[in-house]
Amino acid sequence: MVLFHGSDKIIEYPRFGYGRRDNDYGQGFYCTESYDLASEWAAVSDKGGIVNQYSLDIEDLTVLDLTSDDYSILNWLAILLSNRIVRLANPIENRGREYLLDNFNLDISSYDVITGYRADDSYFSFSRAFLSNTITYQQLKEAMSLGNLGIQFMLKSEKAFDSIKFDKFTFVSDTSYHLSRVSRDASARMRYQQLLQDIDENGLYLSDLIRKEISFDELRLL
Repeated sequence: MVLFHGSDKIIEYPRFGYGRRDNDYGQGFYCTESYDLASEWAAVSDKGGIVNQYSLDIEDLTVLDLTSDDYSILNWLAILLSNRIVRLANPIENRGREYLLDNFNLDISSYDVITGYRADDSYFSFSRAFLSNTITYQQLKEAMSLGNLGIQFMLKSEKAFDSIKFDKFTFVSDTSYHLSRVSRDASARMRYQQLLQDIDENGLYLSDLIRKEISFDELRLL
């Protein structure tokens, strides 16, 4: 498979054991199958950046796909909460975090590659709204589909790093990618605000899941 990584520099040899530990899925090398999305990641300012292209053979790699029907958005959120630094505002959010970690967190230590949503700032704010009982589980799932969030691939194991090969790089100088990134975030926030205007009387708030002690398997049945 072909993967892209947006950066401010050329990365011919991604190195195992580098990167921030408080990223979405922990320490690893984050890529995407979308050239345009990688270009947006590279264009963090109007100065542009570098899109690195790689080939990855996943035939002998173990892959955790958080977008598959085997998992829910709450598995994804629990993994994020176990890795990212989150300053919770009140006891409600703290209780919600503990419940998600106890019931929906996954052991990802044995996987070579993890794939799932990318938690840009606007989308992580949606998760915070769920933690504070502002939106329901169903609304959270809908919110995560707003703004074409995109799917990311994280190389986690040394075996995965040994399997990736650098192909080429492209300099992204077009300011349209920077504008596209800003527009994507603004569009998601606007549509999210529209979503909040709808009262979900039949949906499940996090407090409902906690009170009813709904497990992962029970949530899939619902």
